[in-house]
Amino acid sequence: MTTESRLALVRRARRTNRELAVVHPDAHCELDFRSPLELLVATVLSAQTTDKRVNATTPELFARFPDAAALAGADREELEEILRPTGFFRAKARSVVGIGQALVERYDGEVPADLDALVSLPGVGRKTANVVLSDAFGVPGLTVDTHVGRLVRRWGWTAEEDPVKVESAVAGLIEKREWTIFSHRTIFHGRRVCHARTPACGACALAHLCPSSGVGEQDPVRAERLVKTS
Repeated sequence: MTTESRLALVRRARRTNRELAVVHPDAHCELDFRSPLELLVATVLSAQTTDKRVNATTPELFARFPDAAALAGADREELEEILRPTGFFRAKARSVVGIGQALVERYDGEVPADLDALVSLPGVGRKTANVVLSDAFGVPGLTVDTHVGRLVRRWGWTAEEDPVKVESAVAGLIEKREWTIFSHRTIFHGRRVCHARTPACGACALAHLCPSSGVGEQDPVRAERLVKTS
């Protein structure tokens, strides 16, 4: 068995990113938002549900509670009822109110463009912070969600399971200027092609770069049926 050198791994990773750009030229954040606050809250709400479900919920949420002060003073029962479709609505309501209160008390109601400040907010972890920094403030960031973690392990870039360690490993392979768009491309690919249970290997344009190619459906026709368009 030939061991891949570090240089070869870097080259393969960057080629994978380039080919992802061809496969998913429209990759982007699929959460709807108009401000850093809206993206922050939407990302917190996206836990254990789909972006489509969050996008169907946030218009009513932000119409009723348009800023941090409004969220901080939200009626809990009313807020929970709005958030009910996203699941875990009581915990999410607590986080949203807590975020509003923390922003008002510490940051004059504004979302800070700082990783440490963001992760200090209720319900906000490193993944959420990176989403906000990269997509709301234009700061390069790697969003390691379940899709990114799964795919980079399948690609043989790292064996790490911890998201922070995965983030560090990928950061050493992909150019910093590409971090944000790479995350979007990989999430698109994970949602549409490289599924958790049955990846569509026979319809994957990256199969020649993937050491795990073959774990999923190999037949091109059957694999194509597994590919999602959105």
